[in-house]
Amino acid sequence: MQRALITGITGQDGSYLAEFLLGKGYGVYGMVRRASFQRFDRIQHILDRVELIEGDLTDQSSLDDAMKTIAPDEVYNLASQSFVPTSWNQPVLTADVTGTGVTRMLEAIRKHKPDAKFYQASTSEMFGKVRETPQNETTPFYPRSPYGVAKVYAHWITINYRESYNIFACSGICFNHESPRRSLEFISRKVTDGVARIKLGLADTLKLGNLEARRDWGFAKDFVEAMWLMLQQDQPEDYVIATGVSHSVQDLVDTAFGYVGLPTEPHVVVDPKFFRPAEVDILVGDASKAKTNLGWTPTSSFTQMIHMMVEADLKRLSHLAESTP
Repeated sequence: MQRALITGITGQDGSYLAEFLLGKGYGVYGMVRRASFQRFDRIQHILDRVELIEGDLTDQSSLDDAMKTIAPDEVYNLASQSFVPTSWNQPVLTADVTGTGVTRMLEAIRKHKPDAKFYQASTSEMFGKVRETPQNETTPFYPRSPYGVAKVYAHWITINYRESYNIFACSGICFNHESPRRSLEFISRKVTDGVARIKLGLADTLKLGNLEARRDWGFAKDFVEAMWLMLQQDQPEDYVIATGVSHSVQDLVDTAFGYVGLPTEPHVVVDPKFFRPAEVDILVGDASKAKTNLGWTPTSSFTQMIHMMVEADLKRLSHLAESTP
């Protein structure tokens, strides 16, 4: 049985990846940080089929112990401080977890399981102030946030360990990918949750920042398959994972409100406090390499995904509407 270690298993991508690997017959191990309160809601339905181990990307000894104890065949590093606005408030923490944490994991692999295959979750935020459109694997990076800067470091240290120590290490440069399991602070879920609340009479307005920013939004469940495919190749390489289609935040809002039959204008309020200090205007990926080498293509459209998310939020919040006088 193949063994896989997933950091960030309790997150959106980690939960979908764990399901996917279980379906492939893997033994799945998840790394979780020690905390006074643990949230396992995304993996509650598979908790009896995965093994959780305590560890932290800021603590080298816990990563060493995990590598020695599990001896995984594949390691998927999905853990990070991943919310862009928080990275301005906590830039040092973001650098330590999202950036240097990857070095610690690679060191653990190098010392204790050098034949393990490693996947690093890179991000389209590394492109930032884009040098060309669409962006592919050779597009220069120009990050516009502490999060993006930390991810650029993590991306290059992964390449460095691949070339210096012959570790099978890949980075997936994933563009925005969403689902009903997305955290509420991210724009896609903030919108679908807000629309559901307005439709159910639980709220009147939805406060947002830059409605003109454009992103390449895909479905998270599609993206985790690409992560796995990267580690099944003969040679380790980096890949852009994207749909190749961009939509504005306004498009996102219109699609979500349209699904519940409501107009956007009376409900959406633009609040300057939600604008970024340095804005990323447009991100759209060219995943030709992944399609050619991995045989990967997205299966869900932007509209299908947003409708799915709104429907899930309506279902989740319906009991609150029923109890409201």
